[in-house]
Amino acid sequence: MIEIRKGNPTPEELAALVTVLAARAAAPAPAPDPQRASNWAMYWRNARTPLRPGPGQWRASAHP
Repeated sequence: MIEIRKGNPTPEELAALVTVLAARAAAPAPAPDPQRASNWAMYWRNARTPLRPGPGQWRASAHP
């Protein structure tokens, strides 16, 4: 059931809305990606700074 609370849509606009809603409801859900990392792993991948190896970097690592 669709209820229009504000405005005065034309029959064509209502038909377009119903078509979009019906197509969205009939679309299959996307399959989960088996290669995707967990949310926890993705958080830490973005939260930590990348390692920068090189001479004297162990000293610089204490002062980000």
